Amino acid sequence: MSKIHLVVFDMAGTTVKDDHEVEKCFWLAAQQSNLPATPERIKAMQGYPKLEVVRILWSEAVGVEHPDYEQFVKETYATFRQILEKHYLENPVYPTEGTLELFHWLRKQGIKIALTTGFYRKVTNIILAKLGWDKGLDSNYFGSEHALIDLSLTPDETGRGRPHPDMILKAMEILHVTNPQQVINIGDTPADLQAGRAAGCLRALAVTNGTHDYAALNAYAHDGLLNNVLEVREVIRQLEAGYALNA
Repeated sequence: MSKIHLVVFDMAGTTVKDDHEVEKCFWLAAQQSNLPATPERIKAMQGYPKLEVVRILWSEAVGVEHPDYEQFVKETYATFRQILEKHYLENPVYPTEGTLELFHWLRKQGIKIALTTGFYRKVTNIILAKLGWDKGLDSNYFGSEHALIDLSLTPDETGRGRPHPDMILKAMEILHVTNPQQVINIGDTPADLQAGRAAGCLRALAVTNGTHDYAALNAYAHDGLLNNVLEVREVIRQLEAGYALNA
């Protein structure tokens, strides 16, 4: 019996190539909607649900008591969605190096794969379809035995996104994994690390080839910073070896 039953992955920057496209889309939306935010502040909030980012940035700019706060949020978020969806519809989408190899290896080990994201469902579906990862998923985004992944979750389904642990805990519930010490969470942002720790995962990991580098991620509590997502395979092998010795 494998000690690890589930690996929960972030999408953009972790399993899906992202050359800071999301940050660029957000920066463009901020400029078009007169949201006073810096690229650095936007980058720091990668991994959060996108509506939550808009709310936080406008609250920092004008305060939630401002009579036009809700309208500002609505306009910026609508602009961002339009720009982001257009980007993903019109441009190719690729998995990060090693992702497909790792997914196939996990499937052979009988370890479940869940994808979580700060994206809302519509743009998540665009990305899944472009990659072909939607094949075998039902209407609840639960995978059949023929699917590449077992589950796709967004904040739309859980109510709260990162840094809260809700998506990880929901994935565990749906996939019948009761012990968080049988779960690895991996992303590329501080919010991913915080969510993994909050869920009590055995390992809260991050890759340093995504949106945040080693220095930025190392400032947060973590259980390992990896060069790329394929290194998760070696982490699991070491955990399994230790588990076998102690069994």
